[in-house]
Amino acid sequence: MMISTFACAADVVQQQLADSSCTALRSAAAAIPGAGPMLLASYPSLKHGDDATRALENVAFVYDNALAGIALTACGQPAQARRIADALLLAAARDPSFKDGRLRNAYRSGAIEGNKVELPGYWQSHGSYWSQDPYQVGTATGNVAWAALLLLTVYDNTHDRRYLDGAIAQLHWIQTHVAGTAAPAGYEGGFFGYDNAQRAQHWKATEHHIDVYAAATWAARASGDATLAQQARLAGRFVDAMWDNTQHRFLVGTLDDGKTLSRDKSGLDAQVWPLLAFQPHPAPWNDVWTWVDTQHRSGDGYGYRRHPDGIWTEGSAQVAAALQASGKPVPATLWRLLAAQRSGDGMLYATPQARISTDFAIGPTSTYADFFYYHLPHLGATAWTALAAEGWNPFTGQPILRTH
Repeated sequence: MMISTFACAADVVQQQLADSSCTALRSAAAAIPGAGPMLLASYPSLKHGDDATRALENVAFVYDNALAGIALTACGQPAQARRIADALLLAAARDPSFKDGRLRNAYRSGAIEGNKVELPGYWQSHGSYWSQDPYQVGTATGNVAWAALLLLTVYDNTHDRRYLDGAIAQLHWIQTHVAGTAAPAGYEGGFFGYDNAQRAQHWKATEHHIDVYAAATWAARASGDATLAQQARLAGRFVDAMWDNTQHRFLVGTLDDGKTLSRDKSGLDAQVWPLLAFQPHPAPWNDVWTWVDTQHRSGDGYGYRRHPDGIWTEGSAQVAAALQASGKPVPATLWRLLAAQRSGDGMLYATPQARISTDFAIGPTSTYADFFYYHLPHLGATAWTALAAEGWNPFTGQPILRTH
């Protein structure tokens, strides 16, 4: 009786969280008038921030928007998801510098005017110049794969071939431009920097290969394209190779040389995403939960890095989704923790702390691990929470398949 009471309490909080996070996403989408292409701000409340956050103002990260579009679909708003997908199709087709169909990591948020998707940036009055962030105008492999996942989600809802073709084009871009030559075989990180000086990132990330595996598997099934099936196999083999059967966890990938395995760091997403993306997944992977709980737990939630310095809302929602996919109950305390991150505008804070660290650097020009999350309402955190609360798997475009 006590177990069913706890389960009932968790179900109630989960449903309330699904309603509130879906409402926040619907409101954000509806605030951009019309039915045309749009991109949502990743940090919608951020206005006139300090130097650390100025570069995030009015910025629509592709990863956050792909997540938001998939979550809007799960929330019963497929038309709004299509608006985001339309913006990404335009962005790939009309890049101001590159004609190879690539997507950037970020664009300017808002309604798309004149079929032109603007790159992010701002006028820096100290020095009088236009400032762009070299990561935002670069292209990361994982973000490209997430864009493909959104396009596939919209294709499943519309059966409009443009979205399937768009997803396939992004996956082919990955195959053409970032396939690494060093073992372990896989896909490198992408490109970083300004248009006239972009540099290749030779490291390989487990997280990126999870994304590529999921998108290529889905696209191959929808299209019958044998090259995509091969791409999925390559990405899947990389993820499998990153499983450490001694520590029962996934390595985060390789170092900058593309071949030396990175053993010191741990990223929460690389630990739990395989349980969602690989259906079914190998039985030994279920042992990852010990690592997650001993290395990433922070209070009632979870942090990004190993031995975290605070709660990562987005990652805590990812854990809630992966627990469901693993046939494990999601504690009511975890749902309540997520609900407690709700800001005044309905979006969830990226972290309840002022700032948390990830142990990773934004790019090769960084002189220290400068990739942080801040106490700001965040589109990505809200979208992942909606997906978890709705029980929706973004890697498959289906309700989460519970294994029990």
